[in-house]
Amino acid sequence: MSREEQMDNDSDLKDRVIHISRVAKVVKGGRRFSFSALVVAGDGKGMVGLGLGKANEVPEAIRKGLEKAKRGMKKINLDGNTIPHQTVGRFGAGMVVLFPAGDGTGVIAGGPVRAILETCGVKNILTKSLGSRNPHNMVKAAFEGLRALNAPENVAKLREKNLEDLRGVRK
Repeated sequence: MSREEQMDNDSDLKDRVIHISRVAKVVKGGRRFSFSALVVAGDGKGMVGLGLGKANEVPEAIRKGLEKAKRGMKKINLDGNTIPHQTVGRFGAGMVVLFPAGDGTGVIAGGPVRAILETCGVKNILTKSLGSRNPHNMVKAAFEGLRALNAPENVAKLREKNLEDLRGVRK
């Protein structure tokens, strides 16, 4: 891919800073402060990535986190503007339950989980965050839940059924 194509792809990406932490290291002369930034990037069409950047200054930490998020982007199986089925994502003590929702529902989610869903391109979803309230664990749990989604076509093929039979649509 040429540099121009990569720049065009980067302009389509949405990114959100989820959390910035100030970290102190105690040394002989006092405290040294550095920052870590949790950033999510997505194209709004089912691709999403998560990155954690660390640096001595906030803008540099955000830039590093954004680079890692772009490098680690994964394809998420969506069903229109919602998810194809209910799923649960777990990471550490955090757990996120994701439910598909009908048109007009919107994104019903807390701050960290909302950021990853909006950058992914999900428009209608219900979520519940359980366990940890740590933004790192919540975002990683949501990411795991989204990665566990199966496309309806793949499920129909595994069950050896038609897609219409799987969805319950009758003629």
